[in-house]
Amino acid sequence: MDVPTSRSADNGSSRGEDGWFGSRTRPPSGPGGGAPDARVPRAVPVPHASPDAVLIRRTMAELRPVADEVTSYFYALLFVRHPDLRALFPPAMDVQRDRLFRALLTAVEHADDTSVLADHFGRLGRGHRKYGTRPEHYPAVGECLIGALRRFAASVWDAETEAAWVRAYTRISQVMIDAAAADELIAPAWWHAEIVSHELRTPDVAVLTVRPDRPYPFLAGQYTALETPWWPRIWRHYSFASAPRSDGLLTFHVKAISAGWVSRALVHRAGPGHVLRLGPPTGSMTIDPAGDGGLVCVAGGTGIAPIRALVEDLAERAARRPVEVFYGARTQRDLYDIDTLLGLQRAHPWLEVRPVIDRDGRPQLPHALRTFGPWDAHEAYVSGPPAMIRSGVDALRGIGVPPERIRHDAVEELVTAGH
Repeated sequence: MDVPTSRSADNGSSRGEDGWFGSRTRPPSGPGGGAPDARVPRAVPVPHASPDAVLIRRTMAELRPVADEVTSYFYALLFVRHPDLRALFPPAMDVQRDRLFRALLTAVEHADDTSVLADHFGRLGRGHRKYGTRPEHYPAVGECLIGALRRFAASVWDAETEAAWVRAYTRISQVMIDAAAADELIAPAWWHAEIVSHELRTPDVAVLTVRPDRPYPFLAGQYTALETPWWPRIWRHYSFASAPRSDGLLTFHVKAISAGWVSRALVHRAGPGHVLRLGPPTGSMTIDPAGDGGLVCVAGGTGIAPIRALVEDLAERAARRPVEVFYGARTQRDLYDIDTLLGLQRAHPWLEVRPVIDRDGRPQLPHALRTFGPWDAHEAYVSGPPAMIRSGVDALRGIGVPPERIRHDAVEELVTAGH
């Protein structure tokens, strides 16, 4: 179990894990294929902040310069006072050093927006079921959180400030508890999934197909949290690489990175017969079935996984909406899934696939988007490494695509390295 989070970049289509008070924030348009499950939207400015919000924001301003110290002290306090909770967390804690602070920032940004807090923390409460989090754990976390805040914000801390934080934590934790209880009535905390196929597409990219032990409902464009038997309690998010299938099988694309414990295990150690654990599906980088406009999809690396799933979904529903896929890569070898996409293009005249390879180390995707536009009437989907997402979004906005029409991975979460 984690305390707050950012999405980790184990690979282009992976996502870091939500932890206690994890912060998965929404991209401007909503969630992404890598989102804001998706995600928390930007707060709407309010003319007058509540007294509690003012006090909480004052505290956070004091804590920003010492964020690492605050999180380290919080975890130390939690594990000393409540050693039984240590087993709920991953063995290595370095990945989540910034998660508490990110979660607090989320609470601060939306302190007066009840609907956003309910949606965001309700989703987190449901996701925390897979850690074994129980209602009785929340008071311990709250006690140690207040202790850390009191220590490091001493110059602005007083009885009113503490009362404001207690009210905020009580409200948020109750949302998480209630959401988990409701979810427990309709869905398991996790699914076991046996690997039935493991295909190495390049020396560091594998395509895994798994069979869940029970029906697994999801939508194209969503993702799930995945745990391997080699790194228990370390969960990473991976996008589904295909639309829902009649045989119930699920496919993931995984790129091994040098510091990626989970990704390296999945690429170089996993094989048929190994059993993984999957959390519930989440994310809203999905397609509105009632829509009829064109789509422009921009993908790099294993970020092609959710884009391929979206294309397959449209094909299966015979939607016949015009779709342009820009598949970016550093080298020809990195276009590891191009044959599948070209096969889809041959079968569906509404689909155009455009491979785009960097030239002399310079990304060519922005230029390609400008060349083949305009896209101002299209829905845009962007998925891949952080730098590619930034350049892709900038290029789309630069040629007139409204921000609300662009869905993408949460860049601020992808930049945190995964293990």
